[in-house]
Amino acid sequence: MAPTALPAADVNVGGELLRVVLSLAAVVALIFVAGWLSRRLQVRGRPGGRRIRCVEAMAVGARDRVLLLDADGKRLLVGVGPGGMRTLHVYDSMPAEPVAVEQPGALALPAFGELLARWKRGS
Repeated sequence: MAPTALPAADVNVGGELLRVVLSLAAVVALIFVAGWLSRRLQVRGRPGGRRIRCVEAMAVGARDRVLLLDADGKRLLVGVGPGGMRTLHVYDSMPAEPVAVEQPGALALPAFGELLARWKRGS
């Protein structure tokens, strides 16, 4: 006696594909909602934003940098390297923003925006 073959179950391919696509869309939507919520719920130090900002950074070696920081109304010069951080100088008063100083004999190059405007005009 040979076993009789059972009737094949009818699989609705379109319905299964729709279910998989909707599940994937729901997971992606949950990831975006979680990212949005995490940004909205971050606690800040004060309403105005950050209290420390990097004014300027300059590399002085392969892995060493010098940073000029504004922190709570003071300006700090900080050295950063593989051995850690070290305060190099604390300025008494906050100077005005740095002024560009032209060196004698240096070729003055126009700004990129000015060059682009000249190029667009064709001159």
